[in-house]
Amino acid sequence: MQPYLIAPSILSADFARLGEDVANVISAGADVVHFDVMDNHYVPNLSFGAPICKALRDYGITAPIDVHLMVSPVDSMIEQFVQAGASMISFHPEASGHVDRSLQLIIDGGCQAGLVLNPATPLHVLEHVLHKLDYILLMSVNPGFGGQSFIPHTLTKIAQVKALVSASGRDIRIEVDGGINCDNIADIAAAGADMFVAGSAIFNQPNYSDVITTMRQKLSTI
Repeated sequence: MQPYLIAPSILSADFARLGEDVANVISAGADVVHFDVMDNHYVPNLSFGAPICKALRDYGITAPIDVHLMVSPVDSMIEQFVQAGASMISFHPEASGHVDRSLQLIIDGGCQAGLVLNPATPLHVLEHVLHKLDYILLMSVNPGFGGQSFIPHTLTKIAQVKALVSASGRDIRIEVDGGINCDNIADIAAAGADMFVAGSAIFNQPNYSDVITTMRQKLSTI
């Protein structure tokens, strides 16, 4: 079992002082910066691109940056985020013309490669690419909006992906994104997840450290 990682989604951060806010949440105990990229095409809404990722690196953020591409097409964006300093890059198979090639672009760029499954995306898309994956990101909400509620059926899907990963014998993280908070993080971990994206549950609170500490306390019971 890999150590649990908490990855605040900066989609819920204060954009007017993003560098400072990200630095504060890392200082409060977060492990990874989750960077949601939305294009108003593959998903509703528009967020931010590679220049913001580079700006965070230039500001002095050294923590891993986990880039979640909710864009179509993906290949040119992968290359931009590799250059901008991303540590991890994931994308949705529905948004890529050639999933294997897109994963190889991430690998060739020196980043960890991930594939994102929407709530209704079947698991068979993983069958021929597990050997190229460092992590699998399961959406527990439909992508495109922050602040949504966790879809309960995701717990079953997490367990199914965990079984698939265990059977493969590969060291693949299971990340979950959407509606995670202090009340449900333990159940999500018990189902098999080891990396947790939380946006509003952390950034909407006055004390980031208190929330992250509570999350870790809940995880320690698993």
